[in-house]
Amino acid sequence: MQGKVWKFGDNIDTDLIIAARYLNTSEPSELAKHVMEDADPSFVNNMREGDIIVAGENFGCGSSREHAPIALKAAGVAAVVAPTFARIFYRNAFNMGLPIFELPEAAEINEGDTIRIDMDAGEIINVTQAKTYKFTPIPAFMQELVDAGGLINYAKQEIAKQQA
Repeated sequence: MQGKVWKFGDNIDTDLIIAARYLNTSEPSELAKHVMEDADPSFVNNMREGDIIVAGENFGCGSSREHAPIALKAAGVAAVVAPTFARIFYRNAFNMGLPIFELPEAAEINEGDTIRIDMDAGEIINVTQAKTYKFTPIPAFMQELVDAGGLINYAKQEIAKQQA
């Protein structure tokens, strides 16, 4: 995957990803209209499908709502890169099929840079800066969840295989 970088700081909590006032729905397309609104009101109108968020430490902290990765994915965010993620967000992201990557050097990547993520090789290539970073590749099972589009789709596929 390759996309333009949108940069956010440390401790971006789930209320900044999708504000609580929008949690009267779990419809992905409705949540997508308001993603990152309180962190950057122009984000949803300026980002394009396939863009990538690069953030600071502890991305996704706060409440454990699944709405946060749902909103990001529905808005077209291809992935999130950060040095660390809140553990519950980490698992929710994979369960929803949103790939996330832990990269200690994330601060070196600038807003507007273009990065390419090679999940198999465990590399993030900053095309703009001509710099390559290594990360620990996603475990095979987690990659299967992302490839399937999330845990529910994965489970449906597994059930279909067993019934065939």
